[in-house]
Amino acid sequence: GSLAILILGCIGVVYGDIGTSPLYAMRESLHAAGRNGLLPHEVLGIVSLLIWTLILIVTVKYVVLVMRADNHGEGGTLSLVALIQQSLSKRPAWLIGLGMVGISLFFGDAMITPAMSVLSAVEGMVLVAPGFEPLVVPVTLTIILVLFFVQRFGTAVVSVFFGPIMLIWFLTLALLGLSHVGDDWSILAAVNPYHGVSFLIENGRGSFVVMGSVFLAVTGGEALYADMGHFGRRPIRIAWSILVFPALMLSYLGQGALVLSHPERASNPFFLMAPDWAVLPLVLLATCATVIASQAVISGAFSMVKQAVRMGLLPRLEILHTSESQFGQIYLPKVNTILAAGVVFLVLQFGSSSDLASAYGIAVTGDMVITSILAAVLFRRVWGWSPFLTNMVVGPLLAIELVFLAANATKIIDGGYVPILIATFLCLMMWTWLRGSAHVLSQARRDAVGIDTLM
Repeated sequence: GSLAILILGCIGVVYGDIGTSPLYAMRESLHAAGRNGLLPHEVLGIVSLLIWTLILIVTVKYVVLVMRADNHGEGGTLSLVALIQQSLSKRPAWLIGLGMVGISLFFGDAMITPAMSVLSAVEGMVLVAPGFEPLVVPVTLTIILVLFFVQRFGTAVVSVFFGPIMLIWFLTLALLGLSHVGDDWSILAAVNPYHGVSFLIENGRGSFVVMGSVFLAVTGGEALYADMGHFGRRPIRIAWSILVFPALMLSYLGQGALVLSHPERASNPFFLMAPDWAVLPLVLLATCATVIASQAVISGAFSMVKQAVRMGLLPRLEILHTSESQFGQIYLPKVNTILAAGVVFLVLQFGSSSDLASAYGIAVTGDMVITSILAAVLFRRVWGWSPFLTNMVVGPLLAIELVFLAANATKIIDGGYVPILIATFLCLMMWTWLRGSAHVLSQARRDAVGIDTLM
């Protein structure tokens, strides 16, 4: 009984972010590839890249490997830092530095996700009512302000509503995808990674831009690990294997088959999969789903900041526990206000999800690269893996993520500078706090063995 409730809850909170990627990942990848028309084998290549990115980064790296590393049930970059630190006699500067950059990038992501995903859903209204365009930004801002207002009631209260809605969302993804796979059965070949690899080889440098958009398919991967403290490992793994991954894969296959049979629908393949009568309900459901997607990153940001305070990287903040049964469910009023202000600013500044897409990837790829580096150190130093095994497992994943990072770096001028600015500011803030609080540091050194004593 309680496991089922936790699974439903984590479908709502943990998978919101990655679950709404089909709204824009395929669209942006096709746009990036199709500046001069798309060939059928290119569509196959893109769908193949989307599916294999999900398999390698989310399934292999997070669900199978990294989620085994939990610090008293907590996940996220700082858990890795804490676990490595416990095995070393002192606290090396590089370790703290990586941890700081990791949290800062995650925080940037927590501002961009709500802005990007809610905008992309509300923009769907323009397909139903073309006159809706001037209202997109005001409606988006209203939804976002309400979302941040309800945070004070806690993840548990929110996830009771979120779970069932996201369950309907994933089933809808699967059904819409299934209903279109038959438009062109050749799309099923995309499951073979050969098509993805040959797309990359054939397009050489040109595929770089596409990779930056393909990466949008896994932008919830970090939140999945950071939210581990809210639900625990097992519910998150079960939900991924039986529902989330199959639904995402079917959605991309269906969008691909649709574009193969109706190339003109590449402009917005997700919403154009729906029959005319269903577009409005789909837009409303997508809007609910994106609000929920934002919740995954906000909960993750609360967990991250709590761990940073505990490790002496940030000053003490007011932390309110919102659940009597789940220790990890918390609310931080100050962090909530800062996030809300940042999201509102981004919506006003960029005004459309396509413009924001350029700002999106860099924070997440940076964070993922840091997680992989820390995981390699953990596997080697703490779990005692041989150098060969560590390199064999982490090497390929890190290589893929570095390609994604480089691909996203091409978008710095278009908006990629936003998360970099946010992260730089946060790192400076933490560094100044660390410098100024030598007594906290010596205290933290004494407590490094049992980090929980600071709680």
